[in-house]
This record gives sequence, C-alpha cells and structure tokens, in this order.
Amino acid sequence: MTDSVSLQLDINGQMRTLKVEPRVTLLDALRDHLDLTGTKKGCDQGQCGACTVHVDGERMLACLTLAAQVEGRAVTTIEGLSAPGADLHPVQAAFLENDAFQCGYCTPGQIMSAVACIREGHAGSDAEIREYMAGNLCRCGAYPHIVAAVRQAAAHHATEAAR
Repeated sequence: MTDSVSLQLDINGQMRTLKVEPRVTLLDALRDHLDLTGTKKGCDQGQCGACTVHVDGERMLACLTLAAQVEGRAVTTIEGLSAPGADLHPVQAAFLENDAFQCGYCTPGQIMSAVACIREGHAGSDAEIREYMAGNLCRCGAYPHIVAAVRQAAAHHATEAAR
C-alpha cells in the first residue's frame, strides 16, 4: 500500500497540490493540509452538515469524501463563495441581516447548503426550505432565522435572474 499520494485539487478556483495518505478525507485535507478552516468538523460521520462544500456545484459532505475522490473536480468552500475584498455572497449577507448565524459553528455548512438549495430551485416556500436544509443541524436553534435568510436570498436571486 502506498504511504501517500500526490493530488492536484481545484479548490476555490486555484489548483492546489498536496501529498496525503490515501485515506485522508476532503475535510481533513482542507482544514489540516490547506489551512482552509472555514469548513467545520462537526460529527465527522456525515450527520450534521457542518462540513458541507460544493463539488462541481453539488453539495457534498467533506467528512465522508476522500480527498483523492475530488481530484480534477471543482471544490468550493465557504472561503470561495466570494472573492477576497468583494461583497459578501447574497446568502452570506442574508444570514447576517437575519441573525441566522448565532454561535456560528454550523454557519459555513448552512450557507453552502442554502446556496445549493436556492440554485437547485428548492426555496419556494418555508416548508421546502426546511426540507432541503434538514441535513444541516444547528444546536443554537436558529432555524427560523436560517429559513428567513434563505427566503431573502432566494428573493434576491429571483430578482437578479429576472434582470
């Protein structure tokens, strides 16, 4: 068995090279090898959603994904939602405006799921938002604020799309 593998990963639009053990998860590669600590380690069993990232535009749990599985695919983390120095992504801004972050630990995963929820067209009602955000847990109980933030960002998205 190989001790380590060399990977080329497209992270937030930048090619990154790292050498890791083949069993290293995407979550650990991001946090421990690439210093991208915005993606949180929660349950580490795929049940809390704190580690949600986008791979080729689809939400994915980084704790259940091997880094080697995403070689050649585009990975977006919370750090990559908006360019450095640019305005916040509309979902990030809506979370701030609606006090949807509370303690903040689950916020990156919630935001990544919210972006996908809106992009996938599942923000038509509060019930639909709750259903598509159900894989992300918040211990603070900010769910009403999170739903309000997603609703606000979805309305912004619809307005922008209509232009």
